[in-house]
Amino acid sequence: MRAIWTGAIGFGLVNIPIKLYTATEESSLDLDMLDKKDLSNIRFKRINEKSGKEVAWENIVKGYNYDGKYIVLESADFEKASPEKSQLLSIDQFVKSEEIDSIYFEAPYYTEPQKGGESAYSLLRDALKKTAMAGVGTFVMRNKEVLGILRPYEDLLLFQRIRYEQDIRSPEDLKLPKRTVKPAEMKMAVALITQLSQSFDISAYKDNYRAALMKIIEAKAKGKKTAPAKMHVAYSKTRDLMEQLKASLSATKKKKAS
Repeated sequence: MRAIWTGAIGFGLVNIPIKLYTATEESSLDLDMLDKKDLSNIRFKRINEKSGKEVAWENIVKGYNYDGKYIVLESADFEKASPEKSQLLSIDQFVKSEEIDSIYFEAPYYTEPQKGGESAYSLLRDALKKTAMAGVGTFVMRNKEVLGILRPYEDLLLFQRIRYEQDIRSPEDLKLPKRTVKPAEMKMAVALITQLSQSFDISAYKDNYRAALMKIIEAKAKGKKTAPAKMHVAYSKTRDLMEQLKASLSATKKKKAS
């Protein structure tokens, strides 16, 4: 794996030199955009909107539209904004992970201690395990201040990126139901949930769509025609909620018995 950030974890007066690695990878198929006429690759160019000419990467700068006028920012400007955060993942407080709602969670990253930081790394990892706590901290990566929690995961420290409160949109404009739930409906719904309850096993879930699409690609590569899969949606035709719940419970029982 290739490190995406190199710096240090800082908590109290302890600094732990680390490297950060992306913990996930995209599993979807990598599809290219092609010209339908001759299957040539489609390329996107960086075009100057005034001259219509392509602009080389080395001639591209970043700017902020401030009252109708662009203010160009250089590399030094980003460093001036917070030089210490570009190299330090600063842990400001420790919290229980369950206190953070899952709506805030984003990408996970593996951390690896650099030479000289192994002992402090192990100490922090094991201390977080013992206290069942997670460290909340920030650092700057790619000109953005990243917020996240540092928590133990297997034998390493995992940095889980989280969103800022300002990034979460308000649901106040949504049209939500105000219907009162009937006791009988609640009892039936709870029974259905209980009947379907089991320990979570992530390995039981596979990307079946990707696998099916890959089979179609392989068949087409061999010149074979593929028939569309038959769509099967299980639902009750009745609009009565209680009848739908009863049918669901019955179907679940039959499925478990088979």
